[in-house]
Amino acid sequence: MLITTGQLREHHLKVTPQRLAIFHMLSHTTSHPSAEMIYNSLRETHPTMSLATVYKTLDALVKATLVQQINVGEDAFRYDANTNSHPHIICTKCHCVCDLDTYALPDLKALVAEKTKFTLSHEQLYFYGTCPDCQSELH
Repeated sequence: MLITTGQLREHHLKVTPQRLAIFHMLSHTTSHPSAEMIYNSLRETHPTMSLATVYKTLDALVKATLVQQINVGEDAFRYDANTNSHPHIICTKCHCVCDLDTYALPDLKALVAEKTKFTLSHEQLYFYGTCPDCQSELH
């Protein structure tokens, strides 16, 4: 947990048990949870932490660029501690969000920059479909 303490301090964030727990949880999952999912997963170990604290902490972590906020078209945002630019694929049935391996994809950011002459600062790319688990339920 020393790494997360250092990361919070590097970004001038106050180190609190709640922030450490939220950041640690996000750093050790690829499930892209919502604030409610994070709150529910930490309730047992942090019974005094409120949902408002989770939202405030996530806002601070996003502003510090320690996590990214993902808009997958639901009523709530999802969060990802992997802040490197990478696309996501989202199931339209169960709403699972997965990182997409970019090794098989061309460098879209470079292609867009070349074609448009824009200086790109960042991008978010989402693909939508039905995941294998939901496909198997249909058959």
